Amino acid sequence: MALSKETTAATVKQYGAKDTDTGNVKVQIALLTQRVAQLTAHTKEFPKDACGKRALLKVVGQRRKMLRYFERTDLEGYRAFIKELGLRK
Repeated sequence: MALSKETTAATVKQYGAKDTDTGNVKVQIALLTQRVAQLTAHTKEFPKDACGKRALLKVVGQRRKMLRYFERTDLEGYRAFIKELGLRK
């Protein structure tokens, strides 16, 4: 199940420069983080769902690539964003 339009719009508004700024790295990482949380909950509820597990791994890989890019291009922004999302401690 995909993220709702309201959730996506709220995330874009919070992390983007403007309401239609969906290509921003921060917005994309935040949306992928929400999708990871959603798929994690689904996997806990349905542990035998192999397709759900595969989707979770795929989304985590996409987010990892985006985080590497963000770290490489803007280290200070990356560190602040990681703290804001609470990804790493």
